Amino acid sequence: MDLDISASPDYRSWLADLKTRFRRVQLKAAVSVNTALLQFYWELGAEIVAKQAHHAWGSGFLEKLSRDLMQAFPGVKGFSKRNLEHIRRWHSFWSHAPSIAKQPASQLFAIPWWHHVTVVSKCRSHAEAWYYVQQTQAHGWSRAVLTHQIESGLWQREGQAITNFAQTLPPSQSDLATQLLKDPYLFDFLSLTPEHTERELERALIDHITQFLLELGAGFAYMGRQVPLQVGEREFFLDLLFYHARLHCYVVVELKTVDFEPEFAGKLNFYLKAVDQQLRGEQDAPTIGLLLCKSKDRLVAEYALSDIQKPLGLATYALSHTLPEALRDQLPSIEALQAELAVGLDEDAG
Repeated sequence: MDLDISASPDYRSWLADLKTRFRRVQLKAAVSVNTALLQFYWELGAEIVAKQAHHAWGSGFLEKLSRDLMQAFPGVKGFSKRNLEHIRRWHSFWSHAPSIAKQPASQLFAIPWWHHVTVVSKCRSHAEAWYYVQQTQAHGWSRAVLTHQIESGLWQREGQAITNFAQTLPPSQSDLATQLLKDPYLFDFLSLTPEHTERELERALIDHITQFLLELGAGFAYMGRQVPLQVGEREFFLDLLFYHARLHCYVVVELKTVDFEPEFAGKLNFYLKAVDQQLRGEQDAPTIGLLLCKSKDRLVAEYALSDIQKPLGLATYALSHTLPEALRDQLPSIEALQAELAVGLDEDAG
């Protein structure tokens, strides 16, 4: 049976101190509220763990604490029993990560509270969680985008594309370029039949350019589709052309709806040469190519890229009809996409 902790001098004293400290937090300037609030939550989490370890206050402790704090601060939603449990779990999670705990508090406290709840509830390791904290801080992800990135396994996919960057780019450029590519790319915002063509895939990606850019990652700027290049007496067309703000270079994306074949790399190498000659400016870094194929044999791909002189990466893509919960209400329905695609195909036919 739970004890009546209201009579405990230690509890009453601690509760009074909590009230005083939280009132100070409320008086902080708006720009620093998030950091101040998280600092308060961090200390509260540590104290909850300590109090439960040293006092026989029973299972009703958090419920009692919640009622008392909510009575003192009726307009504050952060003192529900559920949120107190989140606070305890968040502190316990990070306090058991010694290497990360040594990082500046400003980094850990740099993202909103409910982003932290999402990270701790969905990540399996401290390294994975810290990756998403840093990425959220760097790119300003909303909670919905953060949830989508975790559920799509971005941490596991980043830097997994096969590339020849180490042989074709300076070390600083090579490391960044490798990190920016992933494998596979998940186009779970599309609805295409298994027999979709390259043109259908290309059109669908551009029709949903916002989601496509989110999947490509930060820094990509869309320049065009079917971009013409005149070489000699012939005209060639790039599937998709981007410019990357951090790499300061053009990125040519070629789409293939079949398994990778070595000749694909040779053709893309030719395109990169043409872009470097015709589009690249004096301040631009060498153009990079990305081949997106339905599947690949890794050894065949490594052989094919080994003697290519231009920087080129190879990755696969995957389609899915199952959307992450966080984005399900924000993306068009499958029926809407199918109708949109049908209209587009009719226009092409006309």
